[in-house]
Amino acid sequence: MAAYMSPGRRIVLLLSIGFGVLAALIGVGLYGLVLAPSPSEPTTSVEPKAPTTAGIDPEPRASGETLPPIRSTMGAEAFARDAAYALINWDTARDFDPADYAQVIVDAGDPSGTETAGLASDVRTYLPTADAWVTLRTYGTRQWLTVDEAFVPASWNEAIDQATPGQLLPGTIAYTITGTRHRAGIVGTQAQETSRPIAFTLFIACEPSFDECRLLRLSEVDNPLR
Repeated sequence: MAAYMSPGRRIVLLLSIGFGVLAALIGVGLYGLVLAPSPSEPTTSVEPKAPTTAGIDPEPRASGETLPPIRSTMGAEAFARDAAYALINWDTARDFDPADYAQVIVDAGDPSGTETAGLASDVRTYLPTADAWVTLRTYGTRQWLTVDEAFVPASWNEAIDQATPGQLLPGTIAYTITGTRHRAGIVGTQAQETSRPIAFTLFIACEPSFDECRLLRLSEVDNPLR
């Protein structure tokens, strides 16, 4: 009898053999952990210097307040878009931390828990570290995504055509998101904003495997399937 292979491992095996994109699933994608953009990033203002204020205190969290979950849906594209916003959008002026934002994504994962560790590892590469969050909070930094396209990449369709029975959970699909990542904050008393293109792929399983779409894994930032 063939050994059991989890959905995430099947994706890794299929893509690494067929298209050499294993790095898209397990690579680390880090991208600008401070308000200032890298030299290659477009910006609407000059690079900020060290804050001249003592910092910006976050708005107190109401008792029992949590971040909104990714809405339940059987529509794969709608789920991909909502998950993309939940993944990229955050605000240090609110009394939440990176773990709170990460939990929203993990809660939308495989309910069996098989891929929880892998998905959590993927999510950490999208979010600032705890130390970086402290720095970002001194600027009151917030980040948000505008989506240009959400599409099933051609390489995924080719992978499905070449997959052998049982390699992937029924209803598994990949969606690549392209758009712009924005950041805004306050340096001293001056509002500043940066923006840069962003692209990534979400690997999703919907019906008949689950009664609502679930997130299996993420590509690294800016290394999506095309």
